[in-house]
Amino acid sequence: MMDVFITSRVRRKILVVFAKYPDFKTHVRALSKLIKEDPGNIQRELKRLERGKFLIVTKKGNTNIYQTNKQFPLLKELQSMVIKSQQLSGNKSQGKTIG
Repeated sequence: MMDVFITSRVRRKILVVFAKYPDFKTHVRALSKLIKEDPGNIQRELKRLERGKFLIVTKKGNTNIYQTNKQFPLLKELQSMVIKSQQLSGNKSQGKTIG
């Protein structure tokens, strides 16, 4: 359902992870293994989400650690959208109709 509004598959996956788990902290390689996407594509999307103030980046040695910006103005709405989207896709996969 979110694919209608967020066309980048990689960005959708990243948003879902960080919206569902706001205390989650990770680096590019670990996130790549988690969501099974190319680290280069993930890095590009993480930079976009950082510029948009959705993610906070901290340096640990040579590694960037990403986490959700809990002060992001639309965080609660985004979390609600992620949950609703997953509920809708769960209902479709079970063969249920809505409405």
